[in-house]
Amino acid sequence: MSISERLREATAEAHRQAEHSPFIEDLMSGRLDRGEYERLAAQLYFIYEALEEVGDALADDPVAGAVIDDKLRRLPSLGADLASFGVDPSTVTPLPAVERYVEAIQATRTDPARYVAHHYTRYLGDLSGGQVVAHRMREHYGVYDSGLTFYSFEGIDKLKRYKDDYRARLDALPLDADAVDRLVDEALAAFAHNQAVFGDLDGARAA
Repeated sequence: MSISERLREATAEAHRQAEHSPFIEDLMSGRLDRGEYERLAAQLYFIYEALEEVGDALADDPVAGAVIDDKLRRLPSLGADLASFGVDPSTVTPLPAVERYVEAIQATRTDPARYVAHHYTRYLGDLSGGQVVAHRMREHYGVYDSGLTFYSFEGIDKLKRYKDDYRARLDALPLDADAVDRLVDEALAAFAHNQAVFGDLDGARAA
């Protein structure tokens, strides 16, 4: 089984659970308001700040560098989206689950295989389900395109072709069996961190 197949199979249930978390289900169905999407975007800023900082440090690594691509970089777009909402990330406090997620990403600096797990989980999600998120935010909450540039990959013409190429690069990574196991385990951990973030967002809303 290829690396991409193992990742897809191992994370299928975690992916389903994330999609059906109460916060995401309510957000995607239009039961919340625009402010809840803005809260989500503000918390994502800290996650991508860590992801891209560690990515820059690992750019020359033969494992991490095989998937790192400036076309995927999201932090500038996310910052622009937040600015369009009037949100300054420096004034936002990361949720406890976000802090743990950031720490987990930073801890992969010495293990590129585990970093790739976070890279895969976030960017492939943005290229896939993220496109549905953008559509629903326009449809339900009237979020303008100027607030959704995070989901617009200007340098990528065909998203499916890019995703297929990304999976091919995953499958060609120079990893032994132990490293692949660490990658898959970290991908499952990444999904758990995402679930915890959604839980914190939901809890803060309920409070």
